[in-house]
Amino acid sequence: MKDNLELGRMNRLTVVKRVDFGLYLDGGQVDGNILLPARYVPEGTKVGDDIDVFVYLDQEERMVATTQRPLAQVGDFAWLEVAWVNNFGAFLDWGLMKDLFVPFREQKMKMQKGSRYLVHVHLDEESHRIMASAKVERYLSRDIPPYRTGDAVEILIWQKTDLGFKAIVDNRFGGLLYDQQIYRELHSGDRLTAYIRQVRDDGKIDLMLQPVGQKAATDFSDVLLEHLRTNGGRTVLGDKSPAEEIYAVFGVSKKVFKKAVGDLYKRRLIVIGSDGIRLTDNP
Repeated sequence: MKDNLELGRMNRLTVVKRVDFGLYLDGGQVDGNILLPARYVPEGTKVGDDIDVFVYLDQEERMVATTQRPLAQVGDFAWLEVAWVNNFGAFLDWGLMKDLFVPFREQKMKMQKGSRYLVHVHLDEESHRIMASAKVERYLSRDIPPYRTGDAVEILIWQKTDLGFKAIVDNRFGGLLYDQQIYRELHSGDRLTAYIRQVRDDGKIDLMLQPVGQKAATDFSDVLLEHLRTNGGRTVLGDKSPAEEIYAVFGVSKKVFKKAVGDLYKRRLIVIGSDGIRLTDNP
């Protein structure tokens, strides 16, 4: 018996009854049996089996299950596309037959069909319906992040600012990637691994795209090569540049930088000059 059913999330429920139009699953004493429509029933499923399903509300606001996995669950931040709009708000495609509702009060700007937005999925306190909000700041954790410099985290790129890109860290915290730390093209909605540069006293997180330590020395050659390719094929920094300037631009030590320069030079991919380094004509 399931006594802690989570609406808007994946649940493992037990099949208790088969009917012509699907299966009934045990939702516990509070929620009762929940229908899994026939079109979502995996072949060979029988009474007594446990099955992983997503539980949400159908068009009549009845609790229903599906074996489809949505693009986001309650508690998640996600980058979703507007499927349609009406006089009440916008409806996002989140991978289910019933689209995800964003009322006008939860929009920063009027959402447009076909455009994508970063939203947070949650249960509305008043109606207990699953909905989304583009006012994501209110759903970020106010706890002090438990990270140390160099920790790997999963981030969701949020939006471009004058300083760099805001990001959602581990589906919980807000973070910032400074322009000087970015050596590849980024877009809102991108999901990638990043690393903690520092957690400030006020709890704000500074991020970087490359790791520190020994792995940085191994990986930074490719980072530097990509930086050159996306910045006109050259940089004014070289192995004679002050360590502070190198760190300000790349977020790595001078030792790591020099190893990368040496590696690219040995591979005949760069030319070292008095005015910095540049790419060779080699492919």
